[in-house]
Amino acid sequence: MDNPVYENSAFIPFDQTIYLKELAEGLSFSLGGEPHALSLLAVSQLQDHLQHQQEWVHNFGLDANMEGMVIGKMFGVLVVREKGGTLGYLAAFSGKLAGENHHEGFVPPIFDGLVAGGFLNAGMEELSVMNEKIRSMELSGDDSVAEELQQLKLTRKNHSNALQYQIFDQYHFLNKDGQSKSLIEAFKDTAAGKPPAGAGECAAPKLLQYAFQQEMEPLAIAEFWWGLSPKSDYWKHGQFYPPCLEKCAPILEHMLS
Repeated sequence: MDNPVYENSAFIPFDQTIYLKELAEGLSFSLGGEPHALSLLAVSQLQDHLQHQQEWVHNFGLDANMEGMVIGKMFGVLVVREKGGTLGYLAAFSGKLAGENHHEGFVPPIFDGLVAGGFLNAGMEELSVMNEKIRSMELSGDDSVAEELQQLKLTRKNHSNALQYQIFDQYHFLNKDGQSKSLIEAFKDTAAGKPPAGAGECAAPKLLQYAFQQEMEPLAIAEFWWGLSPKSDYWKHGQFYPPCLEKCAPILEHMLS
């Protein structure tokens, strides 16, 4: 990550050696199998950056002296060949990092819900007002407001569902031919019939979306967990994992079609 920034701040070029060019020769993109040597090179550079950067603070649980909630994070690298033939890689993180969607050296989110003045902030504020009113009514113990309370809970549910749908509707994914499909369309034929919360925020879709937007050729991908996990022992620091089935499979099926 300490390499000079290329034309695009999210594209990190490798040293253009004959050896690396030979490694990339004939490489065909795939989600399966062991990480390719070029992916491992990109991962080593990204992990070195995570260990030494001073631009942001995020508690991965690796520093016993750091306070606050521990949030391990999935990171991904995508080895690409840009239009001029230069080899390099893109990096991404799942969800938010240090409470933000944008960090130098990482691809941007597909949809940024943190934009000031956006519909998401306004919608969440409305939900907070309703939550506070419901809490107050429940604590009052006044039976005369029971009907109003139930109606307010229904209003909150409908508002929450509408807000979630509006969020999903902001996500549109490209495939290598430039064809776009919405998140809602991608999940309509799944068992649930709709996307799960957080769909579209994983590293792999972010990486491929950026590559296709910039007309870069994807060559190899690798995703790894960084930090401790407060949720499950499944996630191990530094280990590689395939893209998740629940949130990513329908999206990637389109993106790689």
